Amino acid sequence: MSRINTNIAALTATRHLQRNYGDLSLRLERLSTGLRINHGRDDPAGLIVSERLRLDIRAVHQAIENSERASNVILTTEGALNEANALLLDLQALVVEAANKGALTDEEISANQLQVDSILASIDRIANTTSFGSKKLLDGTDSYLLSTIPTSALASIQLFSARIPKGASRNVTVRVTQSAQTGRVSFVGNNPGGVSTTSASTIELRGNLGTEILSFASGTTLSEIQAAINNSRDVTGVSAVLSSPASAGAASALVLNSLTFGSDAFVSVTPITGDFIQAGTANQSLRGVGVDVGVLIDGQAAQGSGLHANVRSAGLDTRISLTSDFAQTLSATSFTITGGGTFYQLGPEVSPNGQVHLGFASVHTTDLGNSVVGRLNTLRSGGGNDLSSGNLLNAQEIMAAAIDQVSAYRGRLGNLQRNTIETNIRSQGITLENLTASESVIRDADMAEELAALSRAQVLVQSTQSTLQIANTVPNLVLSLLQ
Repeated sequence: MSRINTNIAALTATRHLQRNYGDLSLRLERLSTGLRINHGRDDPAGLIVSERLRLDIRAVHQAIENSERASNVILTTEGALNEANALLLDLQALVVEAANKGALTDEEISANQLQVDSILASIDRIANTTSFGSKKLLDGTDSYLLSTIPTSALASIQLFSARIPKGASRNVTVRVTQSAQTGRVSFVGNNPGGVSTTSASTIELRGNLGTEILSFASGTTLSEIQAAINNSRDVTGVSAVLSSPASAGAASALVLNSLTFGSDAFVSVTPITGDFIQAGTANQSLRGVGVDVGVLIDGQAAQGSGLHANVRSAGLDTRISLTSDFAQTLSATSFTITGGGTFYQLGPEVSPNGQVHLGFASVHTTDLGNSVVGRLNTLRSGGGNDLSSGNLLNAQEIMAAAIDQVSAYRGRLGNLQRNTIETNIRSQGITLENLTASESVIRDADMAEELAALSRAQVLVQSTQSTLQIANTVPNLVLSLLQ
């Protein structure tokens, strides 16, 4: 080559040197950032996929944080309910103590009433002050708003969760498909009109509350037997009614019923001696068991227990207590959810499927209890069920209803935390791990591979620089022609 105006070898070496420098810079950048993709030009398709994965990763990470915060709210609520429950148990003890009237003076009962008032005030204080940050939890602020409640059919409604169409209300239908029944045993009189026992007899009468031994002389009328059984109803939990003959000359019937409804309610009559009302009943034990109410709530089969119906689904979680009259009729009623409640965003996508709806009910003493047995605040001094009123049996029924409400509330919250929130945190954690691994494969640099490529680029840059230096000396060889 004897041309000197254009050094093709130098141009070739310069082109390769620029390319090797670019490769060296790329390796240095990747090793400095730890990323394989630093610019769109590095991998356009990979950048698009990795950015979508980053979006999912950020959403899942926030869903986990949301779940952890929701768990903290529920733990705060459940802790307050635990204290309220402990106070209710103390209140129960005071009611039982007040029933020991023969061993207490009026001054002691008055002193116990002061404790009752203090406990009720503490429960109201818990309802008013329990909060997470500035958000009230148990004062009813986030409870569901209900309207058109038929109190003659529905004694109480505990609504824990409900999906309500945005900007609209929701109508909930309650339909009785199986009549609730008490435990029942029926005896027919032994002669027209059924007015007397067959012979002298002694029976063991058992019910949910206890057992009583009753003895009847020969010729005891059914109305006298009815009165004797009803006189011990508070001991046995069994009442008696006398049905009229269906037609002239027919026998009357004595019907024994449990005081409560459902499969746990029963009546048992065991003859000890003689026949009881009907001839041939000696040594013949009779037992009647009640039937739980069957209910459809919004078309969903509810779990019936006595007069209570529970339904748990993603769209509706409620516990409804029916009145005895409504529970014994195959009919329907409804109420309306007009709003209220709150929800937690537990999923990475803002949609109903990723949300858990929850209503924080009020635990004020005016709300605990129900319209049938009464409210807890009636145990205050001067109330209809205070310790000096003599209505201690009713007071205990109110206490049982209140404890049942708080316990059901705590159970629902515990179920939500354990089976929904904690499982969601674990499942989202697995999702986060897999998404991050997928994004890392696309975006992160393989340090070993990049170090190997860096070494190669360094060698190539050095060799190309040497080659360029040689190429630049080639034109000097032309000078040898001039000598």
